[in-house]
Amino acid sequence: MKNQKNYCACNDIYNMMIRLHARHNQTDQARGLFFEMQKWRCKPDAETYNALISAHGRSGQWRWATNIMEDMLRAAVPPTRSTYNNLIHACGSSGNWREALKVSKRMTENGVGPDLVTHNIVLSAFKTGSQYSKALSYFELMKGTKIRPDTTTLNIVIHCLVKLGQFDKAIDIFHSMREKRAQCNPDIVTFTSIIHLYSVYGQIDNCKAVFDTMIAEGLKPNIISYNALLGAYASRGMSEEALSVFNDIKRTGYRPDVVSYTSLLNAYGRSQQPEKAMEVFNMMKKNNRKPNLVTYNALIDAFGSNGLLPEAVDMLHEMERNGVQPNIVSVSTLLACCGRYGQKVKIDSILAAADSRGIYLNTVAYNSAIGSYMNNGEYDKALALYRSMWEKKVKPDSVTYNVLISGCSKMSKYTEALQFLDEMLALKIPLSNEVYSSAISVYSKQGQLSKAESLFSTMKMTDGGPDVITYTTMLHAYSAAEKWDNAFALFQEMKMNGVEPDLIACSALMRAFNKGNQPAKVLVIAEFMLERKILMNDAIYFEMLSACSILRDWRKTIELIGVMEPSFNVMSIGLLNQLLHSIGKLGKTETMMKIFYKIVATGAEINNSTYTVLLKNLLAAGNWRKYLEVMQWMEDSGVQPSVEMYQSILAFAQSSGREYSVIIQDRVVSSKISMWDEPHPRPSLTLSSFEMEVRSEFHPIPHRVLEKKNMNISRNR
Repeated sequence: MKNQKNYCACNDIYNMMIRLHARHNQTDQARGLFFEMQKWRCKPDAETYNALISAHGRSGQWRWATNIMEDMLRAAVPPTRSTYNNLIHACGSSGNWREALKVSKRMTENGVGPDLVTHNIVLSAFKTGSQYSKALSYFELMKGTKIRPDTTTLNIVIHCLVKLGQFDKAIDIFHSMREKRAQCNPDIVTFTSIIHLYSVYGQIDNCKAVFDTMIAEGLKPNIISYNALLGAYASRGMSEEALSVFNDIKRTGYRPDVVSYTSLLNAYGRSQQPEKAMEVFNMMKKNNRKPNLVTYNALIDAFGSNGLLPEAVDMLHEMERNGVQPNIVSVSTLLACCGRYGQKVKIDSILAAADSRGIYLNTVAYNSAIGSYMNNGEYDKALALYRSMWEKKVKPDSVTYNVLISGCSKMSKYTEALQFLDEMLALKIPLSNEVYSSAISVYSKQGQLSKAESLFSTMKMTDGGPDVITYTTMLHAYSAAEKWDNAFALFQEMKMNGVEPDLIACSALMRAFNKGNQPAKVLVIAEFMLERKILMNDAIYFEMLSACSILRDWRKTIELIGVMEPSFNVMSIGLLNQLLHSIGKLGKTETMMKIFYKIVATGAEINNSTYTVLLKNLLAAGNWRKYLEVMQWMEDSGVQPSVEMYQSILAFAQSSGREYSVIIQDRVVSSKISMWDEPHPRPSLTLSSFEMEVRSEFHPIPHRVLEKKNMNISRNR
């Protein structure tokens, strides 16, 4: 056009070309056109300046955008509302929310009132600048105007509420949008934000429910929505579900991006499948998706958290070779892994590597390193690193002190632990629940129950109050001091205050009450667990069995068997033996054998100790026939009866009448001789020596029995 003889410069064409370059982030070309049009004596108008400000705003050059605005004013071109909106967006998208707010105020002062777009841009500026509380305050001011919020407004508000942990308010806004109370419908961004909310909240089932609702209401998920659901599963190590979503992304025609691959990789890492995480990493590179810093950090964590520290270090070197520089997260992850797996040398080398690369440790990194030293029992190095924090002006937080206090407690350095507690209080650092629990544990171990109670009472006056971990720690303190009534009262207090005792708390209480000879209270806790559907483990079942045994409560034992039966195949041999012994001890040998049959039917492992329990209880009940039958089962299943088992039945025969004595000895001798038949190697013990063994320990075996056995031996030969 410009090469034509009759060409005439036109504002509309230049404005269109500047906007086109702006859309493609070609800021220099847009600015070049601006100066060119002036050479052609084409005067820029408000639209020209708006397009140029927008171009610089898109590329994050908010200072250039501000200068262009100043040029516009000097050229006596009055700014429009779009001009101000473009400049506010330029400042806000760069994270400069203060400058955005200044422009907004200047806009009002110049008589150009803000519209809905202006408010949304200001809210977005607060969001980008992580000023979530300010965004909510601005939203409250906005509600006082005649401008109604739209879906974009509420999406920003929901995002800020999620970041502040105000989940209930965010969900309420979401419901109001769906119920038309907010007069604006939720869109893809809204649903994706709610999926992220439930992910942070730990309610993964609700993430899937919201995703399905979005599809049911006719909205097509985008790659960001899929990644939100995939990330929710990954955060909990639900690798199968994460893989299913990953495959759904490909089936719907989208191409998995870096976030998709990284989330799937993270899911495998958290589910203790580092080899599959590596497969995803290789597949990612094969599909031309370049791993970023988050990807490498996730893979380092996948290796390190599963004990593969050398592989984690190798991955750190690989990321550097590929031009991705490790950051403080990479270092913190490696340091935490060193402490988890007792790698003393690696801690020092990683700290040195971070220093050589100019990576300055922050509080999180220091906490990881101090925790690693404490886990390895290197108190002096941990203390030196703690002092280094102060020298480098890195402020310790509650996690730092919790690591120090709990670490000192494990090393029995109780005086040092309490010194750290005093230092924390002097610095007015708020005590977290973990710190309270660690400190209460230290006082308990020192026998200072009154101080533990005092600290626990102080915690009750805080906003959050004690949680289940702190209550459990206090329960342990009362148990150690043999204050059984106090422990039970604390258990009741937990329920009244809405703090649900977990498996660990219930187990600690049961063990304490059995130890304190209060088995009835153990059964009270068991009823509570059944009512609240709290999962039980071997430790819980063991304490319940012990309580029933102490009380000799046959009815409760039968009820407990019904609860335990579905888990027979996964229970330990020790617990199964305890169950059989508890029933047999009550004299219910027939029931004991029925339970044994059920245990065998489930495929549970049975060994010599199980048979020993059966035989002892059968013999105590005088059921010698079943005793001999069980011994035969043992032989049939390849489990060799012990000498003590034979001695026990022969001793019983000696104490029985002569009628049973002959029969028992006959069967015992028959069973013992069958041990010598092929294909088993014949022991050196001969029949005559066996006869002498029996004669020396018990009364003589009748002569006709020996004759019969000699005939059997000859026939077998």
